[in-house]
Amino acid sequence: MKGFFGKILRIDVGSRTFQVEEIGGRVLSRLLGGKGLGSYLLLREVPAGIDPLGPHNKLIFTWGPLTGTVAPGASRYGVYSKSPQTGLYGESYAGGLVAAAMRRTGYDAVIIQGRADSPVWLEISGGEVVFHPAGAIWGQDTYAASAAMLQQVAVPDAQAVVIGPAGENRVAFACLENNNWRSAGRTGMGAVLGSKLVKGLVFHGQSPFSVFDETLLKDVVRQIRQQALGQPGVNTYRTYGTTVMVGVMNGARAFPAAYWRKGTLEQWQQLSGDTFLQNFAVKPRACPNCFMACAKMVHMESDRYGRVTIEGPEYETIFAFGGLCQIASLEDIIYINDLCDRLGLDTISAGNLVGLVMEAVRCGRLDYPLQYGDATGTVQLLKDMAARRDLGGVLAQGIVVAARELGLEDLAVHVKGLEPPGYDPRVLKGMGLAYATSTRGACHLRATFYKPELSGVIDPATVEGKARLFIDYENRLTIFNTQIFCLFFRDLLGWPELSRLIHAATGVEYTQARLEKMANEIITITRLFNAREGASKAMDTLPERFFAESINNGQNRLTREELSCMVDEYYSLRGWQDDGYPLDQDLMEFLAT
Repeated sequence: MKGFFGKILRIDVGSRTFQVEEIGGRVLSRLLGGKGLGSYLLLREVPAGIDPLGPHNKLIFTWGPLTGTVAPGASRYGVYSKSPQTGLYGESYAGGLVAAAMRRTGYDAVIIQGRADSPVWLEISGGEVVFHPAGAIWGQDTYAASAAMLQQVAVPDAQAVVIGPAGENRVAFACLENNNWRSAGRTGMGAVLGSKLVKGLVFHGQSPFSVFDETLLKDVVRQIRQQALGQPGVNTYRTYGTTVMVGVMNGARAFPAAYWRKGTLEQWQQLSGDTFLQNFAVKPRACPNCFMACAKMVHMESDRYGRVTIEGPEYETIFAFGGLCQIASLEDIIYINDLCDRLGLDTISAGNLVGLVMEAVRCGRLDYPLQYGDATGTVQLLKDMAARRDLGGVLAQGIVVAARELGLEDLAVHVKGLEPPGYDPRVLKGMGLAYATSTRGACHLRATFYKPELSGVIDPATVEGKARLFIDYENRLTIFNTQIFCLFFRDLLGWPELSRLIHAATGVEYTQARLEKMANEIITITRLFNAREGASKAMDTLPERFFAESINNGQNRLTREELSCMVDEYYSLRGWQDDGYPLDQDLMEFLAT
């Protein structure tokens, strides 16, 4: 099978040893790379019941058979582990320049296990792993640490993945950072790496890789680029990036504000994409071979914050701090974004937790000097989170533990321990299904189902039959994550294009039906991981506040019955029992051998 090396690199940081292992075509042909391979390895490698921050947890990096090729959007890597934030299946993805460098090392996956006796960083190249002492950079922010590691390696095209102080201090929602501003942000992967006393990893190599049919690959890529010329969404991403969603979501009255009490922010125009472009020096920035250039480089000169250079902010960061915390200043949010990137904090979780504190103060439930709109207080609380200091130390444990210790469980908004992104499910009811059923907790990226709901493909308020369309989106994007494609290509890569691209890479002709079956199996594998940790259908629900409280003056609400209807249909179409185990035993037999 083309497109793979058939090798996995296993690194034990406790014994400071490594070994190369074979991974057979039986697994790769059935699950491909990326999420398929990563989820399979996670299920096999991590025993049930272990401490996510203990030495028995593992961190698994993967990429796909199209990574590093001319295929646009194939510039992302995935990372998988038992999440310290949820205690369940953890996954996160990031773009930038790292994925191609990972693949050039000559492996299909890298497994990090054990716990070092002192801080280290790893240099991974073709056939070699060097364990460098990290004492001199332990405590540095992500920008400084990455620069120091790359300077020491001094190899052209080497790329680094690092953690900041938040990861070192095992903050439950610490993330991995690469290229300064690209974040594998969700489910606490930075905390897992920090628990192993690993500051970061540098990848470089010259291992050659090829695809099955270069001519076919170029032909499909040419068609994708031609199709993109007629897509207004492509130009929108190139112009605004994801900041365009501020206006879209406020227009739909589904922009979470005032810690999930409102569906719009009165001052939303101060945070809009137009304001962003008018008030700041903004330049488009693209991942390799990408024509969307959705990232936005910003050079801000501020009397308050000085000079700040950042790739961002993305919509989710604007929603989390601008909407939930009501900080109606892009200048403040750009600085907060930069701070989170340096500390290695997931902005979605961090913004939700700051918003929870602000709401608790408003309700008289918490005595703490932080009001809605207070950027200065937010900055201090974020620093306290990363340092595990005072109230920040309580919040650093994650929303489940923090809410319990603070007596705020009725206010806290999360699913399975993961806070939702910026799409209110009381308006976009399919997003309620997405949040409830995602194995990693409240997640918008497993299906990006806000897209068909906002664009009129399906009525946002409808419930009956919604699970079937949701599964089509979720299946297709699961196959995206085997390659690993950028999800913003969802409108350009339908099932036919996916089939042709995978055929060009691997030489195997996959029909849509076979890819859909593969997607269902990969999602089921993630379910099996959660089932071993005690998860069941009963956890596929939403916070009580989403059922008890309406928004937009009572016009938008979601009932428990509506969600149950969608979840029941989802389980039936997936072919699952209530514990997540498949009714078809073929997958179980495959996993047992």
